[in-house]
Amino acid sequence: MEGLVMTAQIILSLSILVGLHEMGHLLAAKAFGMRVEQFSIGFPPKIFSFKYGETEYALSAIPLGGFVKISGMIDESMDVEAMKEPPKPYEFRSKPAWQRLIVMLGGIIVNVITGIAIFIFLTYAYGDTFISNDAVNEHGGIVAYELGQELGLQTGDKIVKVNGKKVEDFSEILDPHVFMGDGAYYTVERNGEMINIPIPGNFIEKMNNKEAAGKFISPRLPAIIGEISEGSLAKRIDLQRGDQIIEISGTAVAYHDEVYSIMKSYKQDSIHLKINRNGEVLTYHENFKSDSIIGYLPHVAINYDQVDYTLGESLGLGTERAFGIVFLQIKAFGKMFSGELSVTKSLAGPIGIAQAYGGDWQWERFWRMTGLLSMVLAFMNLLPIPALDGGHVMFLSYEIISGRKPSDKFLENAQKVGMVFLLLLMVFIIFNDIFKVVGIV
Repeated sequence: MEGLVMTAQIILSLSILVGLHEMGHLLAAKAFGMRVEQFSIGFPPKIFSFKYGETEYALSAIPLGGFVKISGMIDESMDVEAMKEPPKPYEFRSKPAWQRLIVMLGGIIVNVITGIAIFIFLTYAYGDTFISNDAVNEHGGIVAYELGQELGLQTGDKIVKVNGKKVEDFSEILDPHVFMGDGAYYTVERNGEMINIPIPGNFIEKMNNKEAAGKFISPRLPAIIGEISEGSLAKRIDLQRGDQIIEISGTAVAYHDEVYSIMKSYKQDSIHLKINRNGEVLTYHENFKSDSIIGYLPHVAINYDQVDYTLGESLGLGTERAFGIVFLQIKAFGKMFSGELSVTKSLAGPIGIAQAYGGDWQWERFWRMTGLLSMVLAFMNLLPIPALDGGHVMFLSYEIISGRKPSDKFLENAQKVGMVFLLLLMVFIIFNDIFKVVGIV
């Protein structure tokens, strides 16, 4: 069921974004009097289509993209026969280079506007819900799990700065921009001493899946009883919400991670508990032969803070967050080209993206992912690769600057090379996704 929800979300998201992207090309082309023969969301075979005016509008079966066929343009249709005929006034090739450039940028511009609009809406509608880093430090700092310990963090550390800047929001510690930065580091307070913990440039590779967050760090929680499991030891001895465990079989404890550490290796047939209940210490001596856990979830003693933004504040902050995604992509590509990041571990295809949407449908997360994907698509489409919008932009920019137009034969061959490259890249990305799922990568 989770797989179906993930699939439905990415198909809906891509359909919206591809439709808007191709609509950007279509509207720009029609504004300059170019004939648009076909507008398609998805690739053939067609599911259904209808014709309005000179344009056929289609919904096709393969939801991995879409296209707009503009008369007189060398594109993925590779209609080279039509290009042998004399140019007609309504064709793409007959229009000035600056008009053709705007048409090719139309889809990218619409994706950028869409991404910005989504992040502005999310910022205004939901604001920010966050955990104060000061509150985390007041409650005992962090619990360092496998990846946190590998980095050099320890349970009980209090992270006070990231790259020399004081941390206000605990989530800033986990911001991808931190892991992508050069020379990044945490400043932690450990036993009253300030220590800098460097973050390796390739550490982002270990943080690029959902499971990684649970292996890094979390706020440290007191050993206070929250929810109690049915049939557990905690239920049998009538522990209550708000009780605090202070000792387990002679070992004093203050935090839930200490309780977890003791119970993970506990082998005795009986257990001694000391509980603080409203200042009164209660003692329990119980049989533990058939148990492996006490049976409770810790009470989350750290409250969330809520910040709401005015429309004016949301305009600026939402735009900044949208473009922050693009800057993050640029940094990632730079690190991949330099060899600092592994290509196989860093690239994500349809499967990886679908997993990021999650197995349950949450509209806030759906629109956040759609906004992120809109900015990523805009960036990817602007790459100077033939067969992408960026390839056309590259050749048109050359034409405008030099005054010389590349030959149709050159553009045709460039389109073929670009399409082969993109097809091979897509195959690589899909198989890379599969290998990640089965644990090969």
